Amino acid sequence: MEVLKTIGFVLESLLLLYFGFAALYIFVFAFAGLFPARKRNPKLDKPHRFAVLIPGYKEDNVIVEVAEHALRQNYPRDSFEVVIIADSFQAKTLNALKELPIRLVEVSFEKSTKSKAMKKSLVTIGNGYDIALVLEADILMERDFLTIMYLAFNSGFRIVQGHRIAKNQNTPMAILDAISEEINNHIFRKGHRVLGLSSALIGSGMAFDYTFFKEMMANVNAVGGFDKELELKLLRDGNTIEYLNDAYVLDEKVQKSEVFANQRKRWLSAQFVYFRRYVLSGLKELFLRGNVDFADKVYQMVSPPRVLLLGLVMGFTMLYTLVESYLKLEWLQVSPTIWYGIAGITVLAFLFATPTKFYRVATFKAMATLPSAFFTMFLSLFKLKGANKKFIHTQHGTPNS
Repeated sequence: MEVLKTIGFVLESLLLLYFGFAALYIFVFAFAGLFPARKRNPKLDKPHRFAVLIPGYKEDNVIVEVAEHALRQNYPRDSFEVVIIADSFQAKTLNALKELPIRLVEVSFEKSTKSKAMKKSLVTIGNGYDIALVLEADILMERDFLTIMYLAFNSGFRIVQGHRIAKNQNTPMAILDAISEEINNHIFRKGHRVLGLSSALIGSGMAFDYTFFKEMMANVNAVGGFDKELELKLLRDGNTIEYLNDAYVLDEKVQKSEVFANQRKRWLSAQFVYFRRYVLSGLKELFLRGNVDFADKVYQMVSPPRVLLLGLVMGFTMLYTLVESYLKLEWLQVSPTIWYGIAGITVLAFLFATPTKFYRVATFKAMATLPSAFFTMFLSLFKLKGANKKFIHTQHGTPNS
């Protein structure tokens, strides 16, 4: 019995440490995100020339409308070029794109990845640009997006992440995905910048000094999660990533549970791959060079996703309450009061990070699908093997332009 107690205590302590720290972590940054970010002081200069890079794989349903929409920026037309990177598009789609005043780069690979497509396009289009802006094939920029980006670069930043929001909220799953996006924006982007750390990259709506981006991409070979590999390398080298809370791009949110499952499986797999790859260098950078930004990013790779954190913390809290009240199992030694505290700060973090516009009837109806989303993500943990060794494509619908 004593052996069981010891084993139980060790396991309980590990669970408390992992979930307790994760809850406190998101609480701190969620609270910080309630405060305004530092003001930028841009210097007005001649317009920078943007390369708007839009890679797409079999995105025939959306790419023409996205390309047309990207051309409608309130920014000098001769100071930006829309570059569609077409991988495995149909002939009729390519013909339609050739009719537009854009640059079309056709690519083909035995095994397609976004990083391969991006590197090939950068070689093809050359060096006549100041800023590389990366979008996904379903993303729509608000019309002042390039102007706000231009001002940020004139404030001295050379890596800038825009604010991605939901384009659609037409199903309960899409509403939950939209809320999840905003919670992550609040915690991992705005909250981090308020406390002086770098914003997380999203993979879309992000811009870089063009020459710097081209040099960095030459060393990125990710299959999945190329933005994660890129930001880890950026932060390891001491770069700062800015976040623009007022520069919006619109993203199509997933509408079906099977698409949600595929997308999250890809994200989870990438996280664990990069944690294993960078954990030792993260500790080295933290303790030998004081690189908190990089160590913080490495921790994010192993921290539980928000849906899993909320579900598992609530589950453990209910389990300990049940044991304390009815079962009286001696090998469970941690008081449920501790779990009440963890659950409390987790819920508060979610409340802080959720925009007030989501406090409406449709959201509460959508919350009925939370258990399904939780179990989908939980089961994905057991299906990650090999997920980062092949490209998993998320099919998109038609954009509302």
